[in-house]
Amino acid sequence: MNINFNKNNDGLVPVIIQDDRTMQVLMLGYMNEEAFEKTKNEKIVTFYSRTKKRLWTKGEESGNFLTVESIVTDCDQDTILIKVIPENVVCHTGKFSCFGDKETKGFLYELEAKINHRIADKTENSYTYSIFQKGVNKIAQKVGEEAIELVIESKDNNDDLFKNEAADLLYHFLILLRFKNMSLQDIEKTLAQRNK
Repeated sequence: MNINFNKNNDGLVPVIIQDDRTMQVLMLGYMNEEAFEKTKNEKIVTFYSRTKKRLWTKGEESGNFLTVESIVTDCDQDTILIKVIPENVVCHTGKFSCFGDKETKGFLYELEAKINHRIADKTENSYTYSIFQKGVNKIAQKVGEEAIELVIESKDNNDDLFKNEAADLLYHFLILLRFKNMSLQDIEKTLAQRNK
């Protein structure tokens, strides 16, 4: 990865920070070569603060660190995109993002990660883990039950019940995907291929 730190006179390049699970843009910062190397090596985002005139690790005071999932550059290699898992809120104002509140679009990926975590950690008293332990027949049965309940609710005019049944179906579907060693992204890829 060859980043052009010399394009601007200050040796800094803009860095876009994006939530890896939801794709929500969280903030914009700047890095010099030293901040970039530290970020790459430690897997925690470190910027060069233009006001403090020093390296600044996001979360060094608040504890709201940004854990690096991937780093790419744009086509001109003078802007960096870092996808992260945020520890908590990102903005100093208390908002989730410097661009506003946490968006629900893309939440299915966050939910998928929580489901995978509960299963991997064998979380006690977790409905997710308990149904996963019962195997594919029980999980598939729950998916079928929720699908039928969704169909029934679609014939009525109660939007809240319909939305809740749709949520139940998606939740159990994610557990089924996990059991089949597949991900939501695998299904998206299939849909994208069909769209061609």
